Amino acid sequence: MRILNVAQTYFPYLAEGGRPVKVRILSRKLVQRGHHVTVLTAQLGSAEWPAPGAAPMKTPDGWRAMDEGVEAIYLRSWWRYRALTLNPHVVGFCKSALGKFDLVHCYGLYDLLGPTVGYFCRRQGVPYVIEPMGMYRPIDRNLRLKAFWHRSIGKIFLQKAAMIVATSEMEQQELLESGVPPAKVVIRYNGIDPASYTSLPLRGGLRAKYGIPPEEPLVVFLSRLIPRKGADILIEAFARVCPDSGRLVIAGPEGEPGYRSHLERLAKECGVEARVLFTGPVYDREKKALLADADLFVLPSRYENFANAPAEAIACGVPVIITVACGIRSLVEGHAGLVIVPEMESLAEALRRLVHDKALYARMKEGCHRVADRLNWDRLTDQMEGYYAEALATSRAGN
Repeated sequence: MRILNVAQTYFPYLAEGGRPVKVRILSRKLVQRGHHVTVLTAQLGSAEWPAPGAAPMKTPDGWRAMDEGVEAIYLRSWWRYRALTLNPHVVGFCKSALGKFDLVHCYGLYDLLGPTVGYFCRRQGVPYVIEPMGMYRPIDRNLRLKAFWHRSIGKIFLQKAAMIVATSEMEQQELLESGVPPAKVVIRYNGIDPASYTSLPLRGGLRAKYGIPPEEPLVVFLSRLIPRKGADILIEAFARVCPDSGRLVIAGPEGEPGYRSHLERLAKECGVEARVLFTGPVYDREKKALLADADLFVLPSRYENFANAPAEAIACGVPVIITVACGIRSLVEGHAGLVIVPEMESLAEALRRLVHDKALYARMKEGCHRVADRLNWDRLTDQMEGYYAEALATSRAGN
């Protein structure tokens, strides 16, 4: 099968969430199974781009690189606002190359790349699948622009998709309530690659770097620093449950200007500024070192269609606290952590239980490997192959 993955952001540009990681590993898994996979994306990033070790080649349209059998085409950007770009060369690509693919998989919404490719798919009879990645319901910033996107180019883009992939039961329900036909919606969780977590850095490295005693509980928050993620109530709950001992690490890029300063002031007001560490974004080995030393991972988010970071923590054997607004909740609850409402009192009680109830903590830690097995990308790639075959069969039957 020849598959074209369309993603506004892709490796090595990692500043706008987990899409690049997901698309890259699923593309690699499909290549390992004998499929031909190309990723079409926008040229973003700075000094780290193109991908290191990928032997990039400059083309009239931008760059082309090979990464473990996956072809990546980075279209030159003529204009950019945040991660949104204008890439006129996508038209030439679609006219000359789109017909070579059996199926297209578009990741995410609110860009111009996916709808443009979708338009040419409809003209050329190539079926396409859309994975909204929690973006279907507009949240956070630019709500009016997102609503306009839905009313204009997004409407037919979504209506004509052969299939819509939800990454959780929660997202599936949102799609159905918004009027998406049930026959079009399927579920495939976000995955983790167990091989990436079999050789974690030795425990203690991060604690030694920041002078954290081995006996102190280390609580980790890892996500973009925006109000929706709930780092504010975590700081307040941590101050209440761990007034004298314990460390809280707030890791992740600042997603809203000035929000990190707001959180730092909050930590000071709560009297725990000396025990709250803001690291900024962490990736690859630095992130693994953080999770290797963590005792507990907390994401008190007010909305996550899935929640990739807790899944990574679980893969490292770290129990988690998440909220009922996280799509991964059905896998976590009672197995690898606690699920709460996104409020400070509820979070403080969950923190207290997992910090002080050793039997409960041991049971949640033991359950991590069973949850991680359900999120194995090999298992999920099997599922995705089946969905692709179904989309192709439906498309051929309709022609």
